Amino acid sequence: MTVHPRILTHLGSGQVSRVVYGSIIGLALVLTLEAHPPAPPAAVGTLLATALAVALAELYSEHLGSRARASMGGHREPPRAITENAVAVAFGIAFPSVFFLAVVLNVMAYETAFAVAKWSGLALIAGYGFLAARLTGAGMLRALLEAGAVAAIAAILIALKALVH
Repeated sequence: MTVHPRILTHLGSGQVSRVVYGSIIGLALVLTLEAHPPAPPAAVGTLLATALAVALAELYSEHLGSRARASMGGHREPPRAITENAVAVAFGIAFPSVFFLAVVLNVMAYETAFAVAKWSGLALIAGYGFLAARLTGAGMLRALLEAGAVAAIAAILIALKALVH
């Protein structure tokens, strides 16, 4: 499988798991907002504020964990790596805000923003699952099955939320 070097660098970093983690939080937040939609600017603000709060929690907890490991003779994570990981989580959470910003700018309907935010989150999670499988040597069928499994989990979450409301 031929992959652009920048993508390979990203996939080889610890940030992949953080972006996926953030995307799951972002997807859950979008589903929650959809139940009682706030004004579009408030949706943008909620996603961005959540991204900031979780990133700060990530920074703090990883910093403490790194210090604790170092005090016991373990490896201390460089502050830059901790920061990059926190930014990756924030990116995953904040990404859907782009669609709600499009609503604020009258480029997209509010209902469409919710639909695109949900399904793009699902696609991102499944895409990472597919790429990770392929890069570890899995064949196309196995990679599609792995991507399908993680996509199914996200789709079930979306479907359950749709049934409840």
